[in-house]
Order: sequence, then structure tokens, then C-alpha cells
Amino acid sequence: MNHISYAYGTNHFLCDGDLIAVLRHIWPDFDAYQERLIEFGAYAGKELYEASYHIDHDAPPVLLAHDLDGQRVDRVRLSPAEQSALKASAWIMSPPYRGGGWPYHYALLYLLADPGLGCILTITNQAVYALHKYGGAVADADAITEKLLSGEFWGATWFTESQGGSDLGVNEATALFDHGIWKLSGDKYFASGAGLTDYAITTARPQGAQAGPKGLALFLLPRLNRDGELNFHVRRLKDKSATRGVPSGEVELDNSEAYLIGDADKGIYYALENLTVSRLANSIVAMAMGKKAHLEVLARVERRKSFGGLLRDHPLIRRDLTDLAVRSAGGLALSFSAVAQFNRVWADRPPFTMDYHVTRLMTHLAKNRTADHAAAMTGLAMELFGGLGFLEEYSIARWHREALITPIWEGPSNIQALDFLETVQRYKAHEPFLSAMEHLLRRPDTYASRDTLDRMAKSLELLAHAKGREAQWLSKDVLTTVADASQVALLYDLADSQGERFAKLAELYHRRFLEHREYPSWVDEDPEVWNGVGD
Repeated sequence: MNHISYAYGTNHFLCDGDLIAVLRHIWPDFDAYQERLIEFGAYAGKELYEASYHIDHDAPPVLLAHDLDGQRVDRVRLSPAEQSALKASAWIMSPPYRGGGWPYHYALLYLLADPGLGCILTITNQAVYALHKYGGAVADADAITEKLLSGEFWGATWFTESQGGSDLGVNEATALFDHGIWKLSGDKYFASGAGLTDYAITTARPQGAQAGPKGLALFLLPRLNRDGELNFHVRRLKDKSATRGVPSGEVELDNSEAYLIGDADKGIYYALENLTVSRLANSIVAMAMGKKAHLEVLARVERRKSFGGLLRDHPLIRRDLTDLAVRSAGGLALSFSAVAQFNRVWADRPPFTMDYHVTRLMTHLAKNRTADHAAAMTGLAMELFGGLGFLEEYSIARWHREALITPIWEGPSNIQALDFLETVQRYKAHEPFLSAMEHLLRRPDTYASRDTLDRMAKSLELLAHAKGREAQWLSKDVLTTVADASQVALLYDLADSQGERFAKLAELYHRRFLEHREYPSWVDEDPEVWNGVGD
């Protein structure tokens, strides 16, 4: 691809043995959809890869305030490449509703990898999700859903306001029921999809509702009101240094017509449920970007010579390849285990079951730790490319730039830690979760498995009984420890059906991230570990 990528032209599904192994293990329907994944893997590695690079470097969305007649339109102009890529990829939103389930959807999103295109598809899917589960009273909900799933319409999730950020409870947007319709007023400060969105879901506080998060209701906000006029205004698009493919801006609501989704007093629960969808997407795409960088490195070290030999043959290069392999397999196992858990419980409604709270707990583990992996993997990949890795003319620099946003989108680590704390102290979701992890860790009966279980149990016990500010202080460290311990357990579990390599990776993960010791030197002579990418 004009000499910017080693991964261009390869099948990004067939190149990824870890993905294939994980999907085979967690998804009973994998065989039925494997051929379609192979087809999309070829598209992701060629036409989509090329379009993604072009959009990022040469043709990001542009906001147009007026049409040719001077009428206010507040629309973004997309490049033909982005329009084509979105249209060709829109179908990947459909599996949860039309067959294949969430594992199929997230596997396709992983192959897509591009955070800009992926964000547009995810926020559209969130609008579909809300309508599918709770939009029965919304007029034309089925027709709107069909057009969103086909890519004829695009959706969005607009929760963030400038004074609140992740604290939805202080949101100031108001909702007034007037002559048979709700009217919303307020500002949405970080509105992904601004200028592209036809239907957004957003939060606002109905007149007379209580203060705090429980006073929020969830609404469907169309771009045009009943008279066919603009229903809200896009003030501007944000200037961004990372993800350029998705337009994100500030949106002004001024008596904007909207439709209540579900029950007004359950809006915060719907909103948090919706965030589970996007946090899982964040986790999946984080690992996808790490893998894109990993593929670049694997090709590079096979070609580049230094100090009299191929890079691949130097011990320190193999050490770094080991780190990429361990993080990739661990992060994928955790992410798709959370997806599989979500696939089992996503029909639950408030008040949620214990299984749903376990899903939330796993989502926080996955979202938080995969963001760390993505930044570390892409950063290491840049280093392995040397000075070339920092040049925008090479694709590797872009993946690192994009990966740095994954710890921030959908709630930074502090919010993940606080939400995780709630699942532990309020809902006791750690108890069935720990029981499940104990089952996985007792089977191997190795030093690493026993030590991992001990660390996980003690960390959760500490957090479960901590009080007040101390509990918050400890929550992020416990979140990381439990996420790391979970990856060891899940890699051991993978080994039962997918081969001994994953048991080796489990023990390497334990040594590096729980014991904080260097990888052992025996891996230098074990290419199955550090070069184990193909199926």
C-alpha cells in the first residue's frame, strides 16, 4: 500500500491465530460464521485498510454549516472513501439482532480495527440497542432501527456535558413535556457523530425530577423536528490529535423535540447499560490496534537486518516479541470472555440479575486493562521500528496515536475503578466471579495458578471490606490486579481446548504482570511463544 504498511494485503483474520483460538473457545457458533470472518478479514486487510489510512491522513470529516442556498444544515462532508467504508461495514452492527450474537459483532469490529469508523458504528449500534430493548413506545422505532442498521441513517450517544464529564449526575440538560412531545434544552459537550447523526440517544432531566443521576431520563433525539427543520445545532467540531475519522463536536439543544425511551425514572440504568456496549467495543478495538502494530512488527523483524543478523534472531527482539504475544493473547481472552458473558445476559432489564452485575464487573476489568495493553503494544512497536516508527508516513505511528485514546474514551481508569468498586461493594458480584475464576485456576494446579488465585482472592477481599475514601484509593490497584489474574485464569482455560501454548502464555503473564519479574530466557528458544500468530 504505497509502502506504508507490511500488513496491507494480508488477511487480518487468518493472520491472527489468537483471535481464531479465542473465538473457537468462547463462541459455540464459530464454525457457522468462520467463512464470513475470512471474507471480512481479507477486506479489512486491503480495501478497508487503505481507506482507513487515507481518511486519517488526508480526508477527515469537514463541518458544513450551510447548504448551497444558505440554509443552515450542520452536516459533515465525508470523503468518498469514508462513505464507501461505512456503507460496506454497516452490516456488522446486525448480528446481535439478526443472528450471530455479540461475539460475531465484536469479532468483526476487531477486524475493522479503525477507531474512527468503529466509533461511528458503535454509537449507531448503541442507538439501535436502546430502541430494540426499550423503544417500544417510540413512533416508527422499527423503521428507524432498520435504517440505522443498514447505514442509511447514523446514530449517536450524547451523554457528556462540559461541567460533568463522566459524572452524569450533574448534567444540566432539561426536558419539558409540552403539547404531547418532549423538548430538550442544554449543551452536549463531547458529541461523537456530530454533523453525521440522524438519531441520537441522550440524557436530560425532566421537569420536577430528583437531582443526581436517578433523575435523568433517556431520549431519542432526531436531527429534524416534526416540521422538517433542524432540531439541534452543531456549534463546532473538536480539534483532535488522535482519532480523526469520526466527527466529534459540541451540540446545542434549544427546545429540541425528543421521544422518551422506556421509563423516565430508569434513564440512568439504560445509559449505563448502553455504556457497557461501548466499553466492550473500546476493549475490543484497543486489542485490535495492538494487533495491527504486532503484525507490522512481525513482518519488520523478518526483513530488517542489524548487527549482522535479522532482527528476529536477536534475544532482546524476541523478548519484546514475547511481550507483544503475552499481552495480545491475555487481552483478547479477557475481552471476548466479557463479550461472551454479555451475550448471555443482555436481555436482562432493570433491576438486573447477579449475572448482569458480573458482566459489568468483567467489562470494567477488560476496558481498563486492554487500554494499558494497547498503549504498551503500539509504543513498543514504534520503538522496534526505530526512528521510522515515529514517522506518520509509516502506519505504525498512527496505531500508537490512536491507542492513546482508549484509556480515555468511555470513562478513564478512575471511573472504571469506581464502577468496579460498586459491583464489588454494592452488588457483591465479585463472589460468583471469584468462584468461576477459582474453578479455572484450580484445574492446572501449578505454582502460577495457585499464586494467581491467592492474589485475586486477597485483593477482592481487601476491596470488599475497605471503607469510604480508602476503598476508592485502593480500587484502581485492585482492578488491575484482578484483571491480570483473570487473564492468567482465562489463558489456562484456553489451553484446555486450544493447545499448550496458552498454558505457557498464562505462566508468562503471571510472572510478568503479577510477580513483576522479567520473562524467563528459555522463551528465546521457543518460537511457538514469541512468533505464534498464524493458525
